Amino acid sequence: MTTAHNTTPQYPFTAVVGMADLRLALLLNAVSPAVGGVLVRGEKGTAKSTAVRALSALMPAVDVVSGCRFACAPAAPDPGCPDGPHGTGGVEERPTRMVELPVGASEDRLVGALDIERALSEGVKAFEPGLLADAHRGILYVDEVNLLHDHLVDLLLDAAAMGASYVEREGVSVRHAARFLLVGTMNPEEGELRPQLLDRFGLTVEVAASREPDERVTVVRRRLAYDADPAGFAAEWAAEEDALRGRIAAARELLPRVTLGDAALRQIAATCAAFEVDGMRADIVMARTATALAAWAGRTDVLEEDVRQAALLALPHRRRRNPFDAPGLDEDKLDRTLEEFGADENADENADKDTDGDDDPEPDGPDGGPDGGGPDGGGPEGGGHPPQDGGPEEAPLPPEAELPHQQEREAPQTPEKAEPESAPQGGAAGEKAAVGATEPFRTRRLDVPGLGEGADGRRSRARTAHGRTTGARRPHGALGKLHLSATVQAAAPHQRARGRSGRGLVVRRDDLREAVREGREGNLVLFVVDASGSMAARKRMSAVKGAVLSLLLDAYQRRDKIGLITFRGTGAELALPPTSSVEAGAARLEQLPTGGRTPLSEGLLKAHEVLRVERMRDASRRPLLVVVTDGRATGGPEPVVRSARAARLLAAEGTASVVVDCEAGPVRLGLAGELARELQGTAITLDELRADSVSALVRTVQGNRKAA
Repeated sequence: MTTAHNTTPQYPFTAVVGMADLRLALLLNAVSPAVGGVLVRGEKGTAKSTAVRALSALMPAVDVVSGCRFACAPAAPDPGCPDGPHGTGGVEERPTRMVELPVGASEDRLVGALDIERALSEGVKAFEPGLLADAHRGILYVDEVNLLHDHLVDLLLDAAAMGASYVEREGVSVRHAARFLLVGTMNPEEGELRPQLLDRFGLTVEVAASREPDERVTVVRRRLAYDADPAGFAAEWAAEEDALRGRIAAARELLPRVTLGDAALRQIAATCAAFEVDGMRADIVMARTATALAAWAGRTDVLEEDVRQAALLALPHRRRRNPFDAPGLDEDKLDRTLEEFGADENADENADKDTDGDDDPEPDGPDGGPDGGGPDGGGPEGGGHPPQDGGPEEAPLPPEAELPHQQEREAPQTPEKAEPESAPQGGAAGEKAAVGATEPFRTRRLDVPGLGEGADGRRSRARTAHGRTTGARRPHGALGKLHLSATVQAAAPHQRARGRSGRGLVVRRDDLREAVREGREGNLVLFVVDASGSMAARKRMSAVKGAVLSLLLDAYQRRDKIGLITFRGTGAELALPPTSSVEAGAARLEQLPTGGRTPLSEGLLKAHEVLRVERMRDASRRPLLVVVTDGRATGGPEPVVRSARAARLLAAEGTASVVVDCEAGPVRLGLAGELARELQGTAITLDELRADSVSALVRTVQGNRKAA
């Protein structure tokens, strides 16, 4: 759970250093929860959680019906409240709750659980509220939201959009109100949210640690002071906290009187269209955000500066087209769009004023000044547009939290030929610079044979909490999804012995059966990429990188973890430890140089070591080994023999594998196929990897696995 009831004072919100965009986004949601929440993206250790938790202390207290577990408002209780109907009961005031959703929470913990035994035997809807009920009229904080299971994120965001939570179990349903301020934090290095889920967050901000020494010193001093004396530190900032709390209350009161004029609304629509965002949610969120910005600034009119700031907060995460696109917004393009549509609107307004105010209007002056009916229109700013730096707490977007982009170095313009086998690794003679990848394509699905029990995903068959029902079993621990018919069959033979006399079944705990469901799991896809001299031909390596990039994109869509091993010269390197961030994998792949010998055995042995460690960390996540090579082995003593031994070692442990054969030309040695046989896996060519290939290909990685 969960609820922040702690005797230690929270770190004061006003004591947070820097991060103007984050503070502003949180405050705007405090002013207008209809904005839709905040997604905070940033590297670890940037005080994301500290700022979010500090917000709860600024929120005003709420009145609730005494004894109501669902925090119904006394003035307007929920007519469908499971604890209702509420009469003229007492009223109590309590602080705004901040409820934390743990990454490992179950569905029942999130939405609540029904007592199925009582529902079957007594017909009673005995409901135990979940975290969504606890968060009603408060803050729901999800740290590392990108690590939540997909079905939990779906439930969470559906509740946030509808303002209600529904629990459906075998014909028994419960509904209760669930309106809350949703705040999620995530580290992009650990994986991304799906684009359709990103869109459900109203605003997003990027945070990064300051590179200014003085600011970092201030952060450390304040944190040490808070840790030494939390109460004393909070007391020092009490006046600033009270002032900010009062400003939030004033902005909330002013919000209903803020007017969103046609000019601002036209700029909002034009901006969303210019950046080609999908759907209409962006327009609505921008409108609500701009209105909240005006209220926060103490104004009743939405200005261009409000629209601009709203765009910077509401659009960056909505314009991504694939997982390798970093969120962001072209501010020059934004300014041009606002200027174009703002100028047109102002000209129309001024033309209307001239027509209404004078039967014989004068033509515009050459400078477009107030006398000529130009853009200024006699306004107090003295210009056609409000200043761009005058918004409340406005600051430029922080640097995007992404891996630095390394510019490609131009390869020597020499005829393609094999690299000298003696070329050492690491920038010595014979090494070729990194080349770009070809355009990614849709790949065939490669999955692990058998039936797993890993985390929900979209690759291999597995027993999961969601999917089609394939059977029933006694529950292990808490009851999951009830299998109704199996439960009735288990209870039916004992009704006479149990003295059944009424209409309901006499159901005991031992009668309950839960459904066994089959869906799909996410796997650990470990890429072992040959970067040796035999792969160094420019066009060939570009095609290889394009294939791996395509597989990375496929791994992202199927919710896999990925890792990257490269081998060349005299050894192998773990270029990317297993992670959920395919962006990091794409960045490592882009920077990969080639050259030197082909130590295939070292690459396979490194894969064996990585998989051994990962099995200890997460035994339920099954691995899929993808070796991208032409099959040559030239590095080290007895390279062919050692490579075969390493492959058999992986096969003996049951590692599912596929070899992507990169050999090109009319004469082929077939070495990749031999490697696949040693791995007891499947060999496919680059052409066969494409989903639209006409070549026959078995989609599962069953290959030539020998029968036990």
